[in-house]
Amino acid sequence: MCLAVPMQVLELKENTAVVDMGGTRRAVRLDVIDRPPTVGDYVIVHAGFAIHCIDEEEAKITLQYFEEIFADETSR
Repeated sequence: MCLAVPMQVLELKENTAVVDMGGTRRAVRLDVIDRPPTVGDYVIVHAGFAIHCIDEEEAKITLQYFEEIFADETSR
């Protein structure tokens, strides 16, 4: 199964970005993204690559779903 997650762009360096989701930071490649992001944008990240810029509202809704899923898993 593949999973792509929304992460917020914190820094841009050449063809990479430092992104964050819930305090987890990663450097990701920007080789295949649909448009160049700017700092503060949300991007969908899969396998170390930012693949799509996503609207902030949509990103926050998706992140809320992840929080609900993980909360449910830890309560079992």
